[in-house]
Amino acid sequence: MSQPIYQYPHVEIDLGKLKENLAALQERCQASSIEITGIVKGFSALPPAVKVYEEVGMHSVGSSRMDQLRRLREAGITAQLMLIRIPMPCEVEEVVRWSDISLESEIAVLRALNQAAERAGKRHKVILMVDLGDLREGFWDRDELVSAALEVEREMPHLELLGLGTNLGCYGSVQATPEKMEELVAAAEQVEQAIGRRLDILSGGASSSLHMVLDGTMPPRINHLRVGEGILLGSIWGCNMEFMHKDIFTLRAQVIESKVKPSHPVGVLSVDAFGRTRTYVDRGHRHRCLLAMGRVDYGECDDLVPREAGIKVLGASSDHTILDVEDGVRPFAVGDVIEFDLCYATMVYLTGSRSVHIYYK
Repeated sequence: MSQPIYQYPHVEIDLGKLKENLAALQERCQASSIEITGIVKGFSALPPAVKVYEEVGMHSVGSSRMDQLRRLREAGITAQLMLIRIPMPCEVEEVVRWSDISLESEIAVLRALNQAAERAGKRHKVILMVDLGDLREGFWDRDELVSAALEVEREMPHLELLGLGTNLGCYGSVQATPEKMEELVAAAEQVEQAIGRRLDILSGGASSSLHMVLDGTMPPRINHLRVGEGILLGSIWGCNMEFMHKDIFTLRAQVIESKVKPSHPVGVLSVDAFGRTRTYVDRGHRHRCLLAMGRVDYGECDDLVPREAGIKVLGASSDHTILDVEDGVRPFAVGDVIEFDLCYATMVYLTGSRSVHIYYK
C-alpha cells in the first residue's frame, strides 16, 4: 500500500487518543460531581477535533476567541459554547449570537449584554468571575460582586446568573489550592444570601485545579472546571496523570538544508532578526539542518521538543529553524522529516498558522 503524501510542516492530531483522554478525565471528574467545559482554543477550535468532545458526551466547550465560537456553530457543533474571555463592549451582539454562556466581571458590559439579548430575543447565561489573587479578570471587591449579582438577578431579565467562577495560575502564578476554592465558596454564599437562592455553578478554574479532583481535596461545592491543557497534553504542572496520553499532537517538519558548518557565526556580531543580542558557543564544525518553519509559526524555538535523541534546537528566525544534528542517531539529508512534541504555546501558534497543515489520525 502506498504511503500518504504529506505537506510540511504539519501537525497531526490523533483523534483516538484525544477521545480516550477526554473519556478518562471526564470519568474521574464525574465521580467527584464535577462537570467539565472542554476548552478548545489550544488547537484553534478545529471542528473535526471539537466533534470528539461531543462524541464523549461533553455538554459544553469554550474558547476565548469569538471567531472560533462562530466557526464551531457554523460547523454544526451543538454543544453549549462558552466565551471564557470577558467580552469587549463592542462585541456584545456577537456574544449573544454565538455563545450560550460568558464569563463576566464588569457591570457596564452586563447591562449591554442584557440589552443585546433583549434585541435578539434570547436569555444569555453568565458566570461572574471572582479574583482570588491571580490579578487577571474578576471582581476583587466582594460588595461590588454582590451588587452586580443582585442587579443581574433582579433587573436583567435577559440574563441568567448561572454562578461564580475564578481563574488561577495564569497571570499571577497563584496556585489553585483547597483554600482558594473555599474562598470562592465563601463568595458564593455571600451572593446566595443576597439573591435568595442557590447558584447552579461554582467554576473552580482550569487545568491547574485538576490536581484537587485527582487527590480528593476539591471542596464539594466546586462543581465545574474549564479544562484545556490537561486534556490536550495529558499533563499539567504538579499533577501526575499517568492515565493520559501525552502525544496527541505531533509536529513534523522537513529538512531543507543539511550541511556541516561552523558552530560560531563568522564576522562582526550585532543583533539577530528580532533585535536580540545572542551568545554562541564555539563547538567546532557541526552537522546542521534547516527546517522550513520559524517563529512566525510556533513562537519560541526553545519550546520545540525533538522526539529523537541527539537533536538540539539552536535557534530560529521568522521562517527558518536551525538544528544541530551532529549527535543524532541517524544521518539527515534534505527531504528527511523530523518530529517534535508540543507544549501548549507551540500548539496554539501552530494550529493557528495558515502555513502549517493539519492532518487527523
